[in-house]
Amino acid sequence: MIGKLKGTIDEIGDDHVVIDVHGVGYVAYCSARTLGKLGSAGEAAVLFIETYVREDQLRLFGFLSALEREWFRLLQSVQGVGAKVALAVLSVLTPGELANAIALQDKTSISRAPGVGPKVAVRIVTELKNKAPAFAGDAAAGIGFKQELGEGAVPAPVADAVSALTNLGYSRDQAANAISAALRNGGEGADSAKLIRLGLRELSQ
Repeated sequence: MIGKLKGTIDEIGDDHVVIDVHGVGYVAYCSARTLGKLGSAGEAAVLFIETYVREDQLRLFGFLSALEREWFRLLQSVQGVGAKVALAVLSVLTPGELANAIALQDKTSISRAPGVGPKVAVRIVTELKNKAPAFAGDAAAGIGFKQELGEGAVPAPVADAVSALTNLGYSRDQAANAISAALRNGGEGADSAKLIRLGLRELSQ
């Protein structure tokens, strides 16, 4: 099994990269986000690899971080999600953004990925909501609050404040982050109007 490749970029295609490791070119299929962050031909690159072995093929999937690879595995535990759909999801959302979207039950963000319809998005949110916090990475700090928000377990003023900010055009994730910070900075017990003011102040910084 191949777990990691360290070499030189030989070429980058629409859905894959060829990494030259001591004269051997390995084809690794990657998300659009990963391909966009790799350098150009001739530059050094390191990819975490998931190896798929089938009767008729051996395929490598490449990721910039071990966390992204874990999400690739995790997504495929959901019924109806294969490697192609998992890569599509990781093309539009970082691991942290995906963890937040699941915690917030934000099916719209997940369904932005090509090939992910409403039913699949619902399954991803439902089946992974209890696993997302462990794979939140740099988004771990606020994941508990977002889970409560997604499940409707926060006080009404908090939910109203988040809703107001999303109505102003902010994403649900941005609004949740702002209101979470507002609560920490003296907003405990505040009404929705005060939370909105504090939240907007956070967003303007």
